[in-house]
Parts: sequence; C-alpha cells; structure tokens
Amino acid sequence: MDTQELPQIKLARHHHLNQLNTVVALGGGHGLGRLLSALPFLKERLTGIVATTDNGGSTGRIRSQQGVIAWGDLRNCLNQIIVKPTVASRLFEYRFGGTGELGGHNLGNLILTALENMQIRPLEGINLVRDLLHVRSKLIPMSETPVHLIAQLQCGTKVLGEVQIDALAETPHHLELDTPVLGTPEAISAIQEAELILLGPGSFFTSIMPNLLVSDIAQAIHQSQAKVIFIDNIGQEHGPAGNLSLNQRIEWIENCIGQTRINGVITTDDEQSELPAHIQTLRKNLSADDVYYRHDRNKLSKAIDELIQNL
Repeated sequence: MDTQELPQIKLARHHHLNQLNTVVALGGGHGLGRLLSALPFLKERLTGIVATTDNGGSTGRIRSQQGVIAWGDLRNCLNQIIVKPTVASRLFEYRFGGTGELGGHNLGNLILTALENMQIRPLEGINLVRDLLHVRSKLIPMSETPVHLIAQLQCGTKVLGEVQIDALAETPHHLELDTPVLGTPEAISAIQEAELILLGPGSFFTSIMPNLLVSDIAQAIHQSQAKVIFIDNIGQEHGPAGNLSLNQRIEWIENCIGQTRINGVITTDDEQSELPAHIQTLRKNLSADDVYYRHDRNKLSKAIDELIQNL
C-alpha cells in the first residue's frame, strides 16, 4: 500500500469528528480524562472544561489549608492526555509516601497550588504545565473561584462536599454550589464557539453536574448552536447516583441546560430504557478489554463519530 494513503485512512476513521473545528467536553477527572485521551487527533480543537469542587485526598487537604480551587481533576486529566510520557510527566504525577505532612500529596497538585499562591491565574498555571508536558488539547477549570458542592436531601438537610455526597445512602433532592461563581471566561467562549459538546462519562453528581451548576456555563450550553451528547457510564455507579435511571440523569441535566437540549446519548448495549423522542440513542458495548467498566478509547471515539452522523 502506498504510504501516502495512510493519513487519508486515519482521517476516514473519524470522518465526522475531523470536520469539526471546536469540540468541548465537560466533566471531572477519571471520566473526562478518558474521553479526552480518546480524541487526541483533535489536538487544539478539543477543550476540556473540568469540575473544581473536589474535596477529597490530597486535593481536599490542600483546599482546607490553602483555600484554593480543586486541582485534582485537572491534574488527572493532564496526566491521562499525555501523548508521550516523559520524566516531566512522571514528576508531575509523583505522589509522596510516608505518614508525614507530605505523605499522600501529589506533586502536581502542589505545583499548581504554588503557582496560584504566586498570584498566577489558575488557567495560566495550567497552560504552563500543558507546555511543559507537551499537551495540545486545552484544559480549563469550570471556575477560577474556590467553590464546594452541596446536596440537599428530601428532609431538607444539606450535605457539604463531594466526598460526603458520594457517601450518601439516598439520592439528593437538589444540588447547588455553596456560593455563586462565574465560569472561567475562556470556558464560556469555548462553549459559545463549540460545534459539539460532550457531557460525561464520570461520576454523575460530583463530576458532571458541578459544571452545569455554574449558571453562565449552563446558559452558554443552552444558547449554543452545538449538538450536545451525553456519554453514559458503562457500569452502575457506586453511591447515590447509581439509583438514577438513564432518563432521570437526562432530566437532571436538562433541568440545568434546558429541556430537549440533549441531542444524543451513547450508552451500553444492555440499556433498554426508552428515551425521549428528541434524543438519538446509540447503544454499544464500549468496554475496554482490561477493565470492563472503563470505555475503550478507540471504540468510544468511533461511537461519537457514528452518532454525529445521525444527528
């Protein structure tokens, strides 16, 4: 085969995605990082908007002491979308051992916190690290103002913090942020310019929903001309969100971004729920061979491309 044909073959594999100039994905650490790493061929045309309400682990300890935004999900996404691992990327992901004050802390979290303490804008700090790690896709915090997630229960009790919400035995009646915050301006601009917006996969209440609770982000999605696709998790989620049906998750999202705003859903081949008529549904087995509850990157990118064709 003539080697000059290879780029054309690669392009044809994601023909519809490759025709897009701006793709925006919103979520949290593990799920969003997996999605972004499935779309590396988009390069600068791909933007991830990352939830900043995490309060667990190293991130939570830093937040309680420094009062900064949550860096953990941003760091996780950066780590997952590194095309070629380097000493710099290994250093950025280094986690201290032991039981002292540094024990359990991630060096990347500390670096990003140090940059913020130096009065460097959070987005500029992320861009510095992106350059260091040769990451071409863009990453933007949902907000540059520290904020926490709150769940209100049916009885009226309010629960503060992602870790505490994920541990709930009952499904929250309502979610909100502990203080109104503005979305990062570049995040709003990316959504306004987007031709495709991807929501999920990831922890529903603590990775996907926080982004949509930022009112100007939700409004930008509502007003955007982009197609909106929700990517469902493969396995049933642990915690309170695991009690929600697919239709209920769609209802939660559209209560924020507008009724009938979701155009398409990618879900598992055994999900048989009948979805609203305005939604195109693609049901496929997208499990990775090594870990069944994670999306296979190649299968996921092909599924997105296939669904775009139907929208």
